[in-house]
Amino acid sequence: MNNKIINVDQKNLPLFCPTQKENLFSSHPRVFLDITKTGVVSCPYCGTTYKLK
Repeated sequence: MNNKIINVDQKNLPLFCPTQKENLFSSHPRVFLDITKTGVVSCPYCGTTYKLK
């Protein structure tokens, strides 16, 4: 699993993983992540954690 933490702004919503900026772009299916409820969410595929600023 990945221990990477990425900070995101409201302008980056809706949030999905992997993002086009990541090297993982074609490594797992694109999954949309709901970060608005808790402000933090982890990708179930790669474990990347996203934090809302």
